[in-house]
Amino acid sequence: MEQALSGAVLFDGDTFIEDHGVICRDGQIEAVLPSHQLPADVATTKLESGILAPGFIDTQVNGGGGVLFNNAPSCTTLATMVQAHRATGTTGMLPTLISDTREVLCAGAGAVQRAVAENLPGILGLHIEGPFFNPARRGTHNEQYLHPPSSEEIDWLCSLRGVKVILTLAPEQTRPGQIKTLSDAGILVCAGHSDARGAEIRAALEEGLVGFTHLYNAMRPLQSREPGVVGAALDDPDSWCGIIVDGHHVDPVSVRVALAAKPAGKMILVTDAMATVGSDDKSFQLYGETICETGGRLVNAEGRLAGSAIGMLDAVRISCETVGVALEESLRMASLYPAGLLQLDRALGRLRPGYRADMVHFDARGWRVHNTWIAGEHCAH
Repeated sequence: MEQALSGAVLFDGDTFIEDHGVICRDGQIEAVLPSHQLPADVATTKLESGILAPGFIDTQVNGGGGVLFNNAPSCTTLATMVQAHRATGTTGMLPTLISDTREVLCAGAGAVQRAVAENLPGILGLHIEGPFFNPARRGTHNEQYLHPPSSEEIDWLCSLRGVKVILTLAPEQTRPGQIKTLSDAGILVCAGHSDARGAEIRAALEEGLVGFTHLYNAMRPLQSREPGVVGAALDDPDSWCGIIVDGHHVDPVSVRVALAAKPAGKMILVTDAMATVGSDDKSFQLYGETICETGGRLVNAEGRLAGSAIGMLDAVRISCETVGVALEESLRMASLYPAGLLQLDRALGRLRPGYRADMVHFDARGWRVHNTWIAGEHCAH
């Protein structure tokens, strides 16, 4: 089926374009044309102003719509999460499993594999965050599940076929060669919840470490004589850094420092969203403990941050309004750059012929999502 969209300002992944429309066919973008050149015989939807941009890609989503993936690792949960985050502009996500039992991790991985095999819209892969963490930097992860990876666990991870997998671990918890084995199997290994020294991070990068999960949070900071995880992340030009820009996890000055230090294209927005996103619920259960939303912050009984309560359009808005990032760069950080991390930037992250028709139509004044498309399939919000 062929359809055209016009009436909104286009952001094609590189720049804003006025008075243009997009033609889609069979789930892909077929053409981007001046509005007056759109064929008369193609059904055209006139959008009410706003911006039409590549759909957002969130590589760290723990829950949404009142459900948490760890608590119910099933395809039904995934569908609920997709719908909740789609209303915030996210058209592709990596559902995220945090440190838990082997049974939960296997069930979650199996659910994502089935979702991808069955083409459940919006699921691009799986993020496994833990359990190979340093207890000193565990954050809200349950310490009873944390341990160094065994050879058998490495083999299981390498056997996860048919899906993109990000694995967040603490490099100092691994044995020499384990990160290389994971990387050679196609797993995107990132450092997080780590107390590693700079030298340990550099060794991990040489083995195939590709990025850093929620930069600054739950990792050894940059100091004068020890760069730690943060310093090594900012110093390395080739790795990606996810960052939570929700106004609570990272100070705007620190966000600007990271943006200045890293080459263009290597900083990506993530939400680290929990069950409350897209739900009226103000609390949920994590490891049997109640996590409450207070003043926009999700905290446990100890007062520790436990994920975020934002969707991706919120992250774009806060990046613009609080950090001072230009809108076009914020949009790239929410779409094109995470597509690059996932090695999907030739299919996602731009409005160009041949790219998948994953799009978000939103208002940048009221910061509201009006419409989304996943592979050309429309949903109004």
